Amino acid sequence: MKLIADNLRITKPKIQAALLALDPEPLQDLVRQCVAKQAFAIDVNTGPLGKSPEEGMRFFIEAVQMVTDLPLLIDTSNSDAMRAGLEAAKNPVMINGFSLEPEKLEKILPLAKEFDADIVGFLLYPDSRVPKNEAERFEIALELIGQAEAAGVAKERVIIDPVVPPLAWDDGIVQARAVLKVIQMLPDLLGFDVQTIGGISNLTTGAGDKDKKNLMEQSYLAMLAAAGLSFALMDILNPDLVKAARASGILTKEEIFSWAMVPRG
Repeated sequence: MKLIADNLRITKPKIQAALLALDPEPLQDLVRQCVAKQAFAIDVNTGPLGKSPEEGMRFFIEAVQMVTDLPLLIDTSNSDAMRAGLEAAKNPVMINGFSLEPEKLEKILPLAKEFDADIVGFLLYPDSRVPKNEAERFEIALELIGQAEAAGVAKERVIIDPVVPPLAWDDGIVQARAVLKVIQMLPDLLGFDVQTIGGISNLTTGAGDKDKKNLMEQSYLAMLAAAGLSFALMDILNPDLVKAARASGILTKEEIFSWAMVPRG
C-alpha cells in the first residue's frame, strides 16, 4: 500500500493566498514536508480553480515539480485545468479522476490516452450518487472499464476508487465494509490485477474530536491494507496515521518478519 500525500489542497487558506499572489513558497514548503515523510506521490488538489484555470494549474504544477520529482496526481474536475496541468508536468502524473458523469467521460477520460497517463475512476453513478452496495459498485466498475477501453485507455491504466464513505452517514459503517469487500473482489471480477485507491479522510468527514478521528482512520487503514488497497490518499504529516499505515503494510507482506521493519512508536 503506497501512501499519497493529500495535504496540498486549495481549501487551505495559506494555499488560496499563495495562488492569489502567485507565490510558490507556501506550496513548496508543504511539499518539502511531504517528501521528508516519504510520500510515494503528491496529490495536487486545486479544485476547479474558477477564473483562469489554466494559469492557476500551471502555477501549481510548476511550483511543485521545482522541489520534487515524485509522481503527481492532478486533482481537478475542470478539464481545461487538467489539460494545462498535464502539459506543464515533467514528473510522472496520474489523472484524478473521472466517473460516469457525461462531461468527465467526454472531456477528462480522453486525456489519459492523449497523455499516456494512469487515471483514477470513481465508483459513482452518472449523477454523482454513491452506490449502496457491492453489487452496484461492481456494475459501475465494469462500466468504467468499458468506457476507458472504448476511449483507447488500457484497463490496467485505470485506478479504481470505490469511494470511502463518511461514517456519519446513516449507513456509513455498512458502506465502509462494502468498500473493503469491493477492493478484495475486484481483481477476480475484472480479471486482472486492478489497482485501487481510497481517500482516508473521507471516513471521518465532520468529526470534531481529533483523537477519535485518528483512531478510526488508523483502524480503517489496517482493514484497507488487509483488503489489498494499492494507494492510500491521506494526511502524510499525521505521524500516528503514517505509522499505522506502514505497520499495516508490514502485516500484508509475504516475507520473513523482522522487528527492524516496524516504525518506532
